[in-house]
Amino acid sequence: MRIPIYQIDAFTNEQFKGNPAAVCPLNEWINEDLMQEIAAENNLSETAFFVKKRDEYELRWFTPSGEIDLCGHATLASAYVICTYLDESLKSVKFNTKSGLLEVSIDGNLFTLSFPSRKGEKCDTPEELIKGLGKAPKEVYKSRDYLAVFESEQDVLSLELNMDELKKLDGFGVIVTAKGKEVDFVSRFFAPKAGVDEDPVTGSAHCTLIPYWKNILNKNELVALQLSARGGKLYCTDLGEKVKMSGEAVAFLEGYINV
Repeated sequence: MRIPIYQIDAFTNEQFKGNPAAVCPLNEWINEDLMQEIAAENNLSETAFFVKKRDEYELRWFTPSGEIDLCGHATLASAYVICTYLDESLKSVKFNTKSGLLEVSIDGNLFTLSFPSRKGEKCDTPEELIKGLGKAPKEVYKSRDYLAVFESEQDVLSLELNMDELKKLDGFGVIVTAKGKEVDFVSRFFAPKAGVDEDPVTGSAHCTLIPYWKNILNKNELVALQLSARGGKLYCTDLGEKVKMSGEAVAFLEGYINV
């Protein structure tokens, strides 16, 4: 079997920046174990697989260690592959996923994702979170992930991480955030339980970040920067039950998997 594969750097217009995702278009679904093995072999934070069904696409995402319910950068990368290599006439793409119907609109080089809002609930600070980050945040919220809020951008940059402690938490991952110096807010994201110690740019984390910072800054339009080594910029909008995040993408690789 020959499976097409593309590697796309998402939330950036430069190669080797943003978040790399592998994208595999399929004519029909293949065995789930095989998809997981391909994702583990790619060893990227996510590998996306999609199958066209009429005017929409069924989309699934896998980390090196398991399937996940929502992924922003691999959704953006999938839309990029569809609009660049499969149907250049499209101005929007609809995906059926484990998180419901997701839509990506295209305007020139900018891809805008419409995702469900995941507002966090304020909670006590777990001891494992303090040990895992090397310092105590000023407040903590919980949705799918823990959201740890710090005083400054420097706090976010200077964490002393212990992944073994973060693995003990009951959430999927850990979002760390603070008000930005040159943007509205900054963040980092860690998901060691999913085989991703630090994710370069995380769309799904912004489903929680956007409603938080909308309330803090009292503005619906926000510019965000994820402070990973690769870095990535997102243009965000709070729409109540949904959030929008926009970014660019650039291709790095195209080829075939032989299995």
